[in-house]
Amino acid sequence: MIRVGIKTPQRSYEALIENGLLDHAGEHLQTLLGNRKQLFVVTVPPVRRRWGAKLLRSLSSADFAVKIIEMLDGERYKRLASVEGLAEKLTRLGADRSAVILAFGGGVAGDVGAFLASLYMRGVDVVQIPTTVLAQVDASIGGKTGVNLRTGKNLVGTFHQPLAVLIDPAVLTTLPERGFRAGLYEALKCGVIGLPELFSDLEGASVRSLRRDPGKLERIIAQSVKLKAEIVSVDEKEMGLRRVLNLGHTVGHALEAQTRYRHFLHGEAVAWGMIAATSIATAANKLDAAAAERIHRAVLGLGPLPKVAVRGHSVLRLLQSDKKTRNGVVHFVLPTEIGKVEIVNDVPEKLVVEAVDKLRRLSN
Repeated sequence: MIRVGIKTPQRSYEALIENGLLDHAGEHLQTLLGNRKQLFVVTVPPVRRRWGAKLLRSLSSADFAVKIIEMLDGERYKRLASVEGLAEKLTRLGADRSAVILAFGGGVAGDVGAFLASLYMRGVDVVQIPTTVLAQVDASIGGKTGVNLRTGKNLVGTFHQPLAVLIDPAVLTTLPERGFRAGLYEALKCGVIGLPELFSDLEGASVRSLRRDPGKLERIIAQSVKLKAEIVSVDEKEMGLRRVLNLGHTVGHALEAQTRYRHFLHGEAVAWGMIAATSIATAANKLDAAAAERIHRAVLGLGPLPKVAVRGHSVLRLLQSDKKTRNGVVHFVLPTEIGKVEIVNDVPEKLVVEAVDKLRRLSN
């Protein structure tokens, strides 16, 4: 088992990573929770159908009293209305301040479940059990919670660190290939930010071969988790260093919002966002053409991406409501070499428009 420590002012905890961990979830939670036996699993129907019975067997063997609460699956259900509905269900099921929520699913279930935990009765504990590549390498680590507004992604949220993160790469075997691939873009992002060895591992990698190599997949997940843990431990609330994790997210979030969260999976939008950030960095003379070409090839080499039909000027308008915009100034994370990025706030609007329009050409 790989154990990764995350130390923040709010709480210190561990991410546990091991193939087959779901079978032993009850045992680990028993050690963590002691006499607290009231568990509420927030999940989505596909995850419940495929993995719910296995989790329930493990929890029941550890004498937990478990109740499952379902929410609808998909980014468009990551809304305040969903949180209110889940909270009403908690009250009807008798959840009190000692309740523990298990966020069991991908990034949507993880964000909504943890946001619910941060608000219910002014805060109850949450354990993250992520079931997608994206959630395992990124979304479940670091305590960010949130829901979307029509005007932008994750504009309402909290920082609420979990008690633990239980990561079982074996659950990824039932993930559709598109969802699996979407999560790998977040791992590739970690490579560009600060892990050139991870970038090299994913550069030209075959998605099909990765799915057949549980050991390599476990290492990729662990490397990504360790990078994020190190950054979050220094900067819990994104006041400085943690902002580098937003590589690809500035344009990516705008693409998602412009298409009403129906066209792109989050990782796919981040993939296009990384290409846009790379194009901006090259145009601004911050990144050499050879490194930019490697990033472009690595992103596009992981497989097909949905077409970009959004125009650059539409993205510019959306960027003004993005939470990475401060005092009216849009901040971009730009690569300066593979393994190093910087945060800049002086990107000319013309470069943003040109970068987005380039995405449209590349995707046709």
